[in-house]
Amino acid sequence: MQQLTGKIVEMYSNTRQWRRSDKGVRKIQKKYKLFVSLIIFTGALFFCIWQNNSIMITRFEYADEGIPSEFDGFTIVHVSDLHNKEFGPQQEDIVEKVKSISPDIIVITGDLVDRRKYNLEVAMDFVEKASEVAPVYFVSGNHEAWSGKYDLIKSRLTAAGVIVLDNEKTELIKGNSSIRILGLSDPDFLTSEYLNGTDTSEMEAQLCGWSAGNDFNILLSHRPELFDLYSENGMDLVFSGHAHGGQFGIPGIGGLVAPDQGFFPKYYGGRYSNFSTCMFVSRGLGNSIIPIRLFNRPEIIAVVLEAD
Repeated sequence: MQQLTGKIVEMYSNTRQWRRSDKGVRKIQKKYKLFVSLIIFTGALFFCIWQNNSIMITRFEYADEGIPSEFDGFTIVHVSDLHNKEFGPQQEDIVEKVKSISPDIIVITGDLVDRRKYNLEVAMDFVEKASEVAPVYFVSGNHEAWSGKYDLIKSRLTAAGVIVLDNEKTELIKGNSSIRILGLSDPDFLTSEYLNGTDTSEMEAQLCGWSAGNDFNILLSHRPELFDLYSENGMDLVFSGHAHGGQFGIPGIGGLVAPDQGFFPKYYGGRYSNFSTCMFVSRGLGNSIIPIRLFNRPEIIAVVLEAD
């Protein structure tokens, strides 16, 4: 009887030790899972921060027989959709990227400001410094149109030396040759919100009034979804923005969603061709309604012209 009692006590003691040991293992497992989760969360957080703040330069070469030989090697920097976003103190990160390209001109295709978080000073920090690097040409976007403060924005841009091309044209001259550079005012000056659609009547009238002739034509317009309209009116080279790169990049597919194009937009970023017209769409720098980018870093485009 004593032997049986001893065995029972021993078994009970071993069971308690096993349970304590098992409980310790489970505690270690929980700590490990928590540690792994923390690492994954921290990595994802830093990845998102990097995706939204690390500017990349996308470089293209563009050859066309209409480009005068004097413009061979002419470099255009394309910036779009800043939306008041700050890249370093007084925008020094953007400015340094632009300087590194040594552009002949800088073109800005709208949405320097954001109507929901309007801050003109942040936008002007970039514009004023960019104007010291190269001549700057600007056309409005829908956020300038909807800000209700475009007269002020335009006057500040003009005071900084920016050439505002809303329904205007000018010439780039080198030696005895010239290239026309034209700009379209954003159509949302005629509407008040996205639900009203896009009224292109003014744009169509403006394009019809610009006879293409024999000149090489560069068009600045915020809206890439109107590419067919630009092509039909004989534009040679077009710079656009607005699509924000589709906001979320899907490898092997493209952008997920863009204003005025919806899901899986056709024109979300990069180079597009339609007969004799070529369009470069910037993925932009900032965000508006959707506050985050994924697989779609902020972008500055550099295009080098080649006389073919």
